[in-house]
Amino acid sequence: MKFEIPESLMRTEYKRKFSFSELYLAYVYLPRAIIKLRNNKKSQLVDLHFIERLQLAVTEVNGCAACSYAHTTMALRQGMSNEEISSFLGGSDQHIKPEEAKAIMFAQHFADTRGYPQKDTYEAIIQEYGPQKARIILSAVQMMIAGNMFGIPFSAFLSRRKGKPFKESSLGYELGMLIGGILVLPLAMIHTLLRWIIGLPNTRFGKRAA
Repeated sequence: MKFEIPESLMRTEYKRKFSFSELYLAYVYLPRAIIKLRNNKKSQLVDLHFIERLQLAVTEVNGCAACSYAHTTMALRQGMSNEEISSFLGGSDQHIKPEEAKAIMFAQHFADTRGYPQKDTYEAIIQEYGPQKARIILSAVQMMIAGNMFGIPFSAFLSRRKGKPFKESSLGYELGMLIGGILVLPLAMIHTLLRWIIGLPNTRFGKRAA
C-alpha cells in the first residue's frame, strides 16, 4: 500500500531537524518504551486516548507530517473527533482535559528539549500521576520522538519526490537518516540490552544551566 500524506499536512521546510546521533540515542530508549506501552495496552493503566494525545502533542512541536498523518488515522479509529485532533496538531489547549494538562505540558517540554527534559519536570509527573503511570507517560513521548526523528526526513523525502524539496535539506541527509536509521537498529537494540543488564534506567535528563 502506497503511503501518501495529505497536502493539508505536508510541509515545505523543517520545523525541527535532528541529527543521526540524536536518532540513534532515541532508538536506544525505544525498545523498553515499546514494551511498557504494550503492557499498558493490556492493563489500560493509562487511557489509550490519553497516550494518543501525548503523542500528538510531541508531533506538533516537532512538525512531522508523516507522524501527524499516521497518528491522526489512529486517533480517528480510537474515536477522537476531527476538532480535537486538529486542536492538538495546531498547538491549541482547547481540548486539553484538566487532569491531563501536566502530562501534556511535559510532552511538549520533552519535545522542546529534544528528548532531554529537566529532571524536576519528570519528578512533577511522578508526584501527579504516580511512578507507574509516569513511566508510561514517559514511554509514550520517548516512542513518539523516535518516530518523529525518522518520520521528519521521510516526510522531506516524500515531498522531494513530489518536486517540493524542503528548505535547508538534501537528498543525502534524507536518505542517510532513513537508510542509516534502519541499519543501526540492531546496534541500538544491543545498546538497550546492555543498559538493561547493568541496571541503567530508561531515562535521560538535560543538564540545567548554571
